Amino acid sequence: MSAMTLTEKILARAAGRDHVQPGDNVWTNADILMTHDVCGPGTIGIFKQHFGQDAKVWDREKVVIIPDHYIFTADKMANRNVDVLRQFVAEQGLKYFYDVGTEKYKGVCHIALPEEGHTRPGEVLFGTDSHTCTAGAFGEFATGIGNTDAGFILGTGKLWVKVPETMRFVFHGDLPPYLMAKDLILAVIGDIGCDGATYRAMEFDGDGVYALNIEERMTLCNMVIEAGGKNGVIAPDKVTLDYVNARDTRHKPFTTMYSDAGARFSYERVYDVAKLQPVVAKPHSPDNRATVSEIKGTKLDRAYIGSCTGGKMTDFRAAASILKGKSVRIDTFVVPATSEIAAGLKTESLNGQTLEEVFLSAGAKIGPPSCAACLGGPSDTFGRLNSALSCISTTNRNFPGRMGHKEARVYLASPLTVAASAVTGVITDPRDYLV
Repeated sequence: MSAMTLTEKILARAAGRDHVQPGDNVWTNADILMTHDVCGPGTIGIFKQHFGQDAKVWDREKVVIIPDHYIFTADKMANRNVDVLRQFVAEQGLKYFYDVGTEKYKGVCHIALPEEGHTRPGEVLFGTDSHTCTAGAFGEFATGIGNTDAGFILGTGKLWVKVPETMRFVFHGDLPPYLMAKDLILAVIGDIGCDGATYRAMEFDGDGVYALNIEERMTLCNMVIEAGGKNGVIAPDKVTLDYVNARDTRHKPFTTMYSDAGARFSYERVYDVAKLQPVVAKPHSPDNRATVSEIKGTKLDRAYIGSCTGGKMTDFRAAASILKGKSVRIDTFVVPATSEIAAGLKTESLNGQTLEEVFLSAGAKIGPPSCAACLGGPSDTFGRLNSALSCISTTNRNFPGRMGHKEARVYLASPLTVAASAVTGVITDPRDYLV
């Protein structure tokens, strides 16, 4: 029997098979199905249409519903979406519903899932959001799906999946203090393009990857979809297991898996992180890469620090290290991904100030935990670009209209680069502010 990659081994387990190979189509058992306020109503509608108005989901403890996108808004249609979720949860008796306006509310689904113990090695996570691939940081197969597939899973617990080829990206060396995982993944996407990993797994490896904390590993996996990837994955280590074991709400056995020696990768690239520079993705595509030094001085109107890619504690620690004792020159918005992170901004300190105080003293505006402006949303969405501004952002997409106005120009960068640029009002190298 030939050797398998990590992704292949996870899918083989989920399909009840000893072996799979790229191109195989297999019935895959879902360990978790996640949906949110944008896609949840459509998923529910498809489920009821095909399984019946009174049908029950296949497993009420494996469905996780997290409103996070269009929630802090007066928009009636957006509010109606959340009402549809509430009604469905009540009908089904679902256990895991993190409703806005309640003590259980969390925030961005991709960060809430691991915080609440729903991401576990060796498992399969499907979600109605393309950035579900974030959870690959925990050594599982995690991928985004559409409403039709999700409606089918609600009724059966299974999905027909084609096993992807695996690409391998190895990072070696000690990460310099001016680089973050965002720089690494933007470098990869710049190298292979937005279609370079189409329907392929992207596995990350090397001592440079395993030196990253779990939040930074999540950033790496989060943006594989910007390269067309089916999923991103990092094999579990002690960092992974310590996090999972501290958060696991299911307390059921899980299986850690690793690529076999001799496993076949369709592509492999090795990076020396010491030779990389801070990176920016210019408008209007994540693969429109430039080093910060190449476009240094580009005028900006706004800075945005938040989202599943850039709204975690590690991201805010980095931004605060730049903003401490300084003032921003452009409108700067800070949006924690979850309520737990929002609480952390109020308690974690940096040289006598909480992180929240650092941001407020610098002149930044802080919003409630949510997706906020990352997907644009209703016109009253916090931080939304309502005019043709130039914005530097820690988010993951910079397509026309992504954060609001279709003529706005969005530059993607690490929290360090965004914070440094907020201080000057132009794209700025974080090395100018780090000793």
